[in-house]
Amino acid sequence: MNANEPNFFRDQAVIADPRSYFDLMRERCPVSREAYEGTLMVTGYAAALEVLNDKEGVFSNAVSVVGPIPPLPFEPQGSDITGQLEEHRAELPWSDHLVCMDGARHAEHRAIVGSLLTFKRLRQNEDYLHGLADRMLDAIVGKGVRNIVPEYAHATTVYAISDLLGIPLEDRAELLELIGAPPSQIEGDAVHKIGSDPLVFLKERFDGYLRDRIDNPRGDLMSELVAARFKDGSQPRFEDLSGLARFMFGAGQDTTSRLIAMGVQHLGEDKALQAHMRADAKAIPAFVEELLRHDAPVKAVYRLARRDTRIGDIEVPAGTIVTVCLSGANNDPEHFAQPHDFRPDRPHVRDHMAFSRGAHACLGAPLGRMEARIAIERLLARTSDIVISEAHHGSPENRVYRYEPTFSFRNLADLHAELVPA
Repeated sequence: MNANEPNFFRDQAVIADPRSYFDLMRERCPVSREAYEGTLMVTGYAAALEVLNDKEGVFSNAVSVVGPIPPLPFEPQGSDITGQLEEHRAELPWSDHLVCMDGARHAEHRAIVGSLLTFKRLRQNEDYLHGLADRMLDAIVGKGVRNIVPEYAHATTVYAISDLLGIPLEDRAELLELIGAPPSQIEGDAVHKIGSDPLVFLKERFDGYLRDRIDNPRGDLMSELVAARFKDGSQPRFEDLSGLARFMFGAGQDTTSRLIAMGVQHLGEDKALQAHMRADAKAIPAFVEELLRHDAPVKAVYRLARRDTRIGDIEVPAGTIVTVCLSGANNDPEHFAQPHDFRPDRPHVRDHMAFSRGAHACLGAPLGRMEARIAIERLLARTSDIVISEAHHGSPENRVYRYEPTFSFRNLADLHAELVPA
């Protein structure tokens, strides 16, 4: 073991500064085995693209969310573990959800979600998002130092996906509390030990919503979901529709909340950037893209090698868990010049992999981009300054921010700032 290698899955220093870790591993080799859980860390852009664009089904998504923790429920044997994986798939966390499906099952369920999240549907939601952002800002602009993470970033995205799905108004505040902060991966929260469905706590509620839509359809996304059919005309099982509804709710607020919070942090730290974005709203979409590239809400996704293969020149035995470091690829100097510089005018910025690539690229990317853009547009329009609280985060020369203890995601735990009215 290299004594100088931090533990990606446990070290608080990596939680605080993941880019330095990715730089260290990439300099060793863009594809190299880490010393603690035995996963293969892919930190180079080209190598990450190769894995994510896998068209042969060599890499399974079965471990996509949690990687090597908990470990596989079987000991991989031989040069092809496909049979073992299918035998034990139901024992893996998230296995009932879209993000961890493979092959035809994944394609069928993904097609249903894709048919719902249309450009027309998102455009219809845009006016609501403007009004929502303003209502959230009414409560915090000019009200002294506020915690931007729960009071603006998280609240905005939970209410946004709730409106899109058609969740009753009277339930939305309670759901905001229920979904809460992400679980601590490095401290082993029980949510990762309860079997295939960590969203089971939402099941009874969402089952009720969907049964109501079967009897009383209306013009919302859940009504369209219960009416959806597979391409062959067959009807999905109710349990599958329930899983899709819960996954869309969870995923639909999660990453965008992180993105908005990071955007406010950048604006508060860089007064010149803040002034430029406030003066030119047309620059905000590029600002959002650079946020996604520079410090993505999802640090890494995971793949399981079904059979012996290679990534570039590196041998990958069947049963290897591959950690595809999206943030590592997004900060690869072989692809992005001076990657640690934050440059909203960066050429080809949308080459980033913040929404992954390939068959599992995020279907909600257009919605996330729109929500983040509108949240930042309205914030800048309603304020004359965003001032980071020195009482909470220290002086500009000695800032301290807390990040949620997760190895997969990049989450500000809190962001205290004063929003000075325009």
